[in-house]
Amino acid sequence: MMILLTGAAGFIGAHLAKRLLFEGYTVLGIDNLNAYYDVQLKEDRLNWIKHANFTFEQVDRVDQDRLDALFKKHQPSLVIDLAAQAGVRYSLENPKAYVDSNIVGFLNILEACRHYPVEQLIYASSSSVYGANTKMPFSVQDNVDHPVSLYAATKKANELMAHTYSHLYTLPTTGLRFFTVYGPWGRPDMALFTFTKAILEGKPIKVFNQGNMMRDFTYIDDIVEGIVRLLQTKPSPNPDWKSDKPDPSRSSAPYRIYNIGNSRPVKLMDFITAIEKKLGVKAQKEFLPLQSGDVVATYADVDDLISDTGYQPKTSVQEGVSRFIDWYRNYYGV
Repeated sequence: MMILLTGAAGFIGAHLAKRLLFEGYTVLGIDNLNAYYDVQLKEDRLNWIKHANFTFEQVDRVDQDRLDALFKKHQPSLVIDLAAQAGVRYSLENPKAYVDSNIVGFLNILEACRHYPVEQLIYASSSSVYGANTKMPFSVQDNVDHPVSLYAATKKANELMAHTYSHLYTLPTTGLRFFTVYGPWGRPDMALFTFTKAILEGKPIKVFNQGNMMRDFTYIDDIVEGIVRLLQTKPSPNPDWKSDKPDPSRSSAPYRIYNIGNSRPVKLMDFITAIEKKLGVKAQKEFLPLQSGDVVATYADVDDLISDTGYQPKTSVQEGVSRFIDWYRNYYGV
């Protein structure tokens, strides 16, 4: 089966590509290799993926003509769309980048899937869509109409756009709300990466909200396992769906939303302690207030994903942090 994977040079995309190739799929990876963070890291991920059944094309989803040409040439059976302009804080500085990539780019993917029919579109949403919600754990049955960052708003928009195409064109779509993914080859703007780098360089780490944060940290291998399980779980219309009491996670169309997380939130200070223990170094901490667009806690209810696929995250924070730091030391020669 030919799978078109966008964001293939990204953190989750690279790990997923490796797993798909191991499972015997043929993968066409695309990525625009933008400079939001170190392009060399993205290129090194691509070298790490290298496989006879992996083809890479540097393509931006915003370029509709090139995207359509790829669909026409390769006729993918399934599309996994992980490309996006990431980062909550950066969305405060450069909002247009999020509209271009996350709205226009996603529309082009939907249009390509419509005109060159695929068995299923799996796409990246985010736990950020829960925004101002305070009910824990976050459930896909909850209303998510109060985002607190433009990044979150674009991801909510992706879910609405996907539903429209599922309804109008019977395109099976599955949206995945990722919860704080971490691990080897991770993004340099994420907490584990920035904390590890600063501690090893003897610099203070920035601890927001005075450290009173909780995150549903999810190790990359557990995320990839969940996605692979969903390849065989194509969404179908729910005959019991009621418009007067709508379940936001499904529909009378072939549409589905899942949380994909660890479902065991960890205090930020405990996460930092795990880093300190592995490094054998005590962090210098600079305590700061909560940043605009950020939330105090995340906690995933993954019951639907467990019920439908048997998904079960296995990696403890201590083990996951240890694996990341081993990778970091090796990659940077520290």
